[in-house]
Amino acid sequence: MTKTIRLTTSQALIMFLNQQYLHADGQETPFVEGIFTIFGHGNVLGIGQALEQDPGQLKVFQGKNEQGMAHAAIAYAKQMLRKKIYAVSTSVGPGAANLVPAAGTALANNIPVLLLPADTFATRQPDPVLQQFEQEHSAAITTNDALKPVSRYWDRITRPEQLMSSLLRAFEVMTDPGKAGPATICIAQDVEGEAYDFPISFFDKRVHYLERRGPSERELSEAVAMIQNSKQPVILVGGGAKYSGARKELEHLAKRCNIPLVETQAGKSTIPATFSHNLGGLGITGTLAANKAALEADLIIGVGTRYTDFATSSKTAFDFENASFLNINVNRMQTYKLDAFQVVADAKETLAALLGELATYESAYGSKIKTWKQEWLQERERLKHISFYREGFDPEIKNHFSQDVLNEYADALGTELPQTTALLAINETIDDDSIIICSAGSLPGDLQRLWHANEPNTYHLEYGYSCMGYEISGTLGLKLAHPDREVYSIVGDGSFLMLHSELITAIQYKQKINVLLFDNSGFGCINNLQMDHGSGSYFCEFRTSDNEVMNIDYAKVAEGYGAKAYRANTVEELKAALEDAKVQDTSTVIEMKVLPKTMTDGYESWWNVGVAEESESASVRDAHHVRQAKLATAKRY
Repeated sequence: MTKTIRLTTSQALIMFLNQQYLHADGQETPFVEGIFTIFGHGNVLGIGQALEQDPGQLKVFQGKNEQGMAHAAIAYAKQMLRKKIYAVSTSVGPGAANLVPAAGTALANNIPVLLLPADTFATRQPDPVLQQFEQEHSAAITTNDALKPVSRYWDRITRPEQLMSSLLRAFEVMTDPGKAGPATICIAQDVEGEAYDFPISFFDKRVHYLERRGPSERELSEAVAMIQNSKQPVILVGGGAKYSGARKELEHLAKRCNIPLVETQAGKSTIPATFSHNLGGLGITGTLAANKAALEADLIIGVGTRYTDFATSSKTAFDFENASFLNINVNRMQTYKLDAFQVVADAKETLAALLGELATYESAYGSKIKTWKQEWLQERERLKHISFYREGFDPEIKNHFSQDVLNEYADALGTELPQTTALLAINETIDDDSIIICSAGSLPGDLQRLWHANEPNTYHLEYGYSCMGYEISGTLGLKLAHPDREVYSIVGDGSFLMLHSELITAIQYKQKINVLLFDNSGFGCINNLQMDHGSGSYFCEFRTSDNEVMNIDYAKVAEGYGAKAYRANTVEELKAALEDAKVQDTSTVIEMKVLPKTMTDGYESWWNVGVAEESESASVRDAHHVRQAKLATAKRY
């Protein structure tokens, strides 16, 4: 007779989470580190009661915003290279709805996270309950249905015994590198407290194995032939290369065969910036060196990449008439991108196998790689010393604002600090093993081009979804992943205003994070986009109804929360603040007022965005004609 234990659905859930382990490369560790929660009706009396009774080894954190705490959990899993996760518990209705942008973030980036939103009553007898909407065509629809398209796995629990099969399927998805993503299990609030006689064996220690799949003989032989038949191959390093831990294999292959490496945002910090064959970021936010190499390449070897429009410059970064594609990815769907030859295998295993077959191969680049890299380093040095002149801005920086408007910003914000100058000063000042995080605005472009990351996995960009508000929430996740290191949120004022609630959580739990706030009083990146395409500056600047530039005292806001705050509007003030922040034991915020239009731009890339086909403005019509000409050169699939 099967031995059972009588538990509520929520108690069974918590007991199960405590018994999940991941085995990867000979190491076995608990897979679920803890749980973030904001209690409300629907989860406080179910999951809340279970955690209060016995959380086991799970660490429990009280979040301040459901999206924010989910982003912290996502950043933690991403930083741990998907080998450990946090779960996230919310109430019904708006609490669950706040998970949607976070789930989209996890799905776009292939990051495992367990989302546990409460649901309405399974019995439907009290319906409609508080925070429940009604649809005439179905009584079964709740807020949680909005999570279906942004979840890799989704289920609704309306009976206690359903939990068992649902959890097994969720963990199968989250521990599979080929399809990792958010698993959402919605539990009806009455069912959370219902008891059931669960088999004791369901709570035995369960080990999920992360196996490395090598290339088949057919895949390997064709990949070797493609490389040997190419003259100028380029390797595109994606996030999958980082998760696979393929750093040494990439370095050895690049150096032995004289192949340049170019990076996506997710792949950056897999390879040191100082490595001789690393030409930096590719595409719209890429370096001139990487973009030159990509356009000349006759073979693109994509390693763990999704080929997003930013990486491919909207499918104009390569010479599609003369270039072939070889894709290495654990996800079969991704290998089919750009009509490539598909190698469905682990990056590290595949690259190691290629190394064994390409002992005599050398590309025809000669000294080109070294020349391209040196040219870009000189450009990076120039950007470090951009200056502001009231009588005329540095002509090397593209500027849509008139000199009078720039002077207005300088006066209103009390600064003459360019964004690129500040960013490079930060790169020089913080410790090499520190970890930075960013997600949205113009800063990701500057970071991919300019930031030198030489320690593994110290560059954390969420650019799959580019979700504003991820930056500060995610920094808390970084700190939980690396409590012994300094972690820095690089965030614009627009994203700060979107969401910074988990700064308070970090202060509450004494998890020191550092927020580097770039304030140019507006949505600067999108302002560039509209003005680049012929429009004026329209509703992207932060101005009062009297048309005055807003100067918000973010440092005072941070001080009110209990953070150590700094105001730094010169390079000297910034470096001093960074050094002082290192010795603090509480979270810090360094507010920098930076001039708009002082970010990097271009470098032979193009972004396909919608432009008005008809307009009273000649500049908008001109922008549309430019787009049509570029579309004629873009690949169609």
